[in-house]
Order: sequence, then C-alpha cells, then structure tokens
Amino acid sequence: MKKPFPFLLAALTALGLGARPTRAEDSPPTLYGFTPTDINGKPAPLATYKGRVLLLVNVASRCGFTPQYEGLEALYRKYKDDGLVVLGFPANNFLWQEPGTDAEIKTFCSTRYNVTFPLFSKISVKGSDQHPLYRWLTEGRRAPATAGAVSWNFNKFLVGRDGHVRARFGSRDTPDADALVRAVEAALAEKPD
Repeated sequence: MKKPFPFLLAALTALGLGARPTRAEDSPPTLYGFTPTDINGKPAPLATYKGRVLLLVNVASRCGFTPQYEGLEALYRKYKDDGLVVLGFPANNFLWQEPGTDAEIKTFCSTRYNVTFPLFSKISVKGSDQHPLYRWLTEGRRAPATAGAVSWNFNKFLVGRDGHVRARFGSRDTPDADALVRAVEAALAEKPD
C-alpha cells in the first residue's frame, strides 16, 4: 500500500518525529541508526559519533539537578580527547522544568555553565510522545540491564564505542561519581571495532 504524503513522512522522520518502531526487529541495532535534531534545528546523525563513547543525558534548566551541567562539562573536557562525547537532550517531562525554546536553552547552557558539548533540540523522553531514541534506550530489548522509564531529569546512559548501552545512572549520580567515572574509563579503554 502506498503511503500518503511521502515528503511529509520523510521530513518528520528527519526531525525525529516520524513513525516509531513498534517491534524489536524494526529498531536500529545500535544508537547509530538515529538522527535527532541538534539545538540549532539541523539533523544530527548519531552515526557521526561512531567509535566514540557517549554519555546521553536528559537535561533541564530549572531542576535541582541543573548544576550537573558543570560536572558534565568538566567530564567532557577531561575525556573528550580520549573519545568521550556528552550529548545533552533537553526535555520538559518532569514538572515543566525545561520550558524554554531551543534558542533559550542554548543561551542558558553557554552563558551559565559554559557548555561546549553537543546539545539537541528539546524532545520527550517518556510518555506517548517519547522520542524513538529514548524508546530504544529504555525499552531494554538490546540492553535489559538498563531498561526502564526515565525517572527524572539528568538520567544518564553510557554507550560504548560499538553503539550499545553499557551502563545507566540516575539523576542523583553526579558526573564525578566514582562508579560513573570508572564506567566511562572502562568504556574508553575498549578498542573500537
């Protein structure tokens, strides 16, 4: 059956708003199959980060955990030359703690916390409008040990050089927590494929 408005479906998919996978076999096998929109409104294929270690964090500007931006930036600067990239995904799912526009979020992060790691366009990390990337991260089909709904702002998913989830950390796990730093260092020590 022919799909109506293929140009519209292609545009929505490019923005991360298109049809979502419903079966495990429809989901990309790795994180590299997703193309979210960056904070500037441009498609940002995660395949760009292939071979690097990624820390994906759902962030918010008006949360008690917002000062973690400082620790995330410090972690990024310390390990970026070794292959770590922190990816910030603003989300307004928890008590409307990220109400701003992408431009406001970008300005807040750069002026208040000197954030230089990549930021993405605001998405939903839970609920019926959950972004496909966060559905993949939380559904557990590929990484059962890290499955489960995002519980609050600043949940962290550590992805290895192969594009698979290695570990998950909660909001209270600060970027300088021993367990998180050890997990980052172990992932960085793995040789890329």
